[in-house]
Amino acid sequence: MAGRQDVRLKNSLSGNSGKNTAIVYIVILAVLVAAPAAMPMYLQIVMTKFIIMALYAASYDLAFGYVGILSLGHAAFFGIGGYSVGVLALHFNGGNFWAAMGLGIVVSVAVAAAFGAIALRFKAIYLLLVTFALAQLIYAVAWNTKALNTPGMQGISGIVRPDLGFPVAWTDLKYYYLVLIVFVAGFFILTRIVNSPFGHALVGIRESEPRMQALGYNTFYFKFIAWLISAGLSAVAGVLFAYQNNMVSPTHISVIYSFLPMTMAILGSRGTLYGPVAGAAVIVFAEYFISLQLVDRWPLFLGIIFVVSIMVLKKGICQSIIDMVTRRKRESVLEA
Repeated sequence: MAGRQDVRLKNSLSGNSGKNTAIVYIVILAVLVAAPAAMPMYLQIVMTKFIIMALYAASYDLAFGYVGILSLGHAAFFGIGGYSVGVLALHFNGGNFWAAMGLGIVVSVAVAAAFGAIALRFKAIYLLLVTFALAQLIYAVAWNTKALNTPGMQGISGIVRPDLGFPVAWTDLKYYYLVLIVFVAGFFILTRIVNSPFGHALVGIRESEPRMQALGYNTFYFKFIAWLISAGLSAVAGVLFAYQNNMVSPTHISVIYSFLPMTMAILGSRGTLYGPVAGAAVIVFAEYFISLQLVDRWPLFLGIIFVVSIMVLKKGICQSIIDMVTRRKRESVLEA
């Protein structure tokens, strides 16, 4: 009898999980496509920021959630993407989207390769400190290099909406849809990666690197490739963010922009991809509505959100909800 119940429970919990996940993704995508058209302009802008930060957080989660690379340096890659847009706008009188995207990805991956060759040989707190040093180094370069600053200010201003190679009468809503298309492409790439044998190996390294090494895996190679992919997609988010803000500054390479994707991943549920997206939604919209009421107090509330999520929702919002639904479903199956 118990054996029959176990089989029935297993079938009930896992039978249509893949199909249900696909349906959830389709419904969410439909909402993301349709909802902004009915929103006022200021909420369209907030939605655009949310999608950009969702891509950034999901990219960060590939390294943090799936491999266990605790990084405080991803703002370097995010900022490189933004400065790629700024440099083209300032020195080459252009805002070509494809050129900025290509430049951002290539430079960020090159920087990630140079630093990753050193940083990924460290673990735990030492890795955190080395990656933090990376972001601070790039921050110093951006702050002190005249070619990376509009005369009279720190950073590059006057960035216009992207040139796609054909005329577009840009509005906030049209730019949102461009960002959404890039996000969907990036999220699809990340999903394919984490569900591949390569992605399964990353999880194995996160759970027990010595065991994976004993099985013959070159764990440094897997971590290095994941680090490069994470850096490249973080740069893509930085490119989109620069076009959205019409400027880029050293602030976008500061520690807060490395801390944000980490907080989003932990809050939403790291190692899931969809968790960091949910975390990005909570953080971006909380920032907007809290800042309306309490100007300049957002960093305090961000710290509170981070602490509460660590203490109360140790698995993050998404995984906590999934565990609760699974537990109730298990109880209902056993009672039947």
